[in-house]
Amino acid sequence: MIALIVYAAALLIVILHFTRFWSNRNMEWVVLVAPVIVFAVNILDFLKII
Repeated sequence: MIALIVYAAALLIVILHFTRFWSNRNMEWVVLVAPVIVFAVNILDFLKII
């Protein structure tokens, strides 16, 4: 369930990236941090830690 929430958030981040929402607010770093968080959540979920 947590993985689905993280995927939905990542999809929202990508959509906002292509609509230039992040660059207009000087927050392009969010696009770089999102894949790291998705990867970490997937690994932790796979290992049954979360």
